[in-house]
Amino acid sequence: MTRLITPLSRGLLKIGVTANSITVLGAVGTISASLLLFTTGHLFAGTMVITVFVLTDLLDGTLARMSPQGTSTWGALLDSTLDRVGDAAVLGSLIYWLMKSHDRLVGVAFVALVAGSLISYIKARAESLDIECNGGIAERTERLIILLVATGFAGLGVSYVLTTGIWLLTILSLITVAQRLAIVYRATSGK
Repeated sequence: MTRLITPLSRGLLKIGVTANSITVLGAVGTISASLLLFTTGHLFAGTMVITVFVLTDLLDGTLARMSPQGTSTWGALLDSTLDRVGDAAVLGSLIYWLMKSHDRLVGVAFVALVAGSLISYIKARAESLDIECNGGIAERTERLIILLVATGFAGLGVSYVLTTGIWLLTILSLITVAQRLAIVYRATSGK
């Protein structure tokens, strides 16, 4: 990926594109595709479009590092915030479609949404206390891969893949919440 991203980043920098603009473009694209395609049950098309926009996350970081201004605190906050909004839009749109379809999987998907938010919150809160809190079995990338693979194949008509994917996502997300809490507990000795 580096061989593809680096020259692309150089070209974008030459024409004045900033890392923050790529961050915003990726988030707007992810949110729009989720709301327009997942909520209407177009799971395969939604997966393909969302995947393209999610991959811009690789590009914005490289652009920031390569730019003369370098990385910024504002850019990092913007990126993290919009990542959370995009993730919520993807899973929230799928939940909406499941509700419209009267699918009992909606409750499990909702737990996955909440657990995903907790994973990010625990890390942010730990870092505000000067505790490094990385790790866990299902960080953001793994959770997105599980969800997008499941929705993509479900969109192609593969039976039970969405159910399996949502259950796997939920279980691994809950395990990750527990793992991150354990990291903070050990770092503070339970204080």
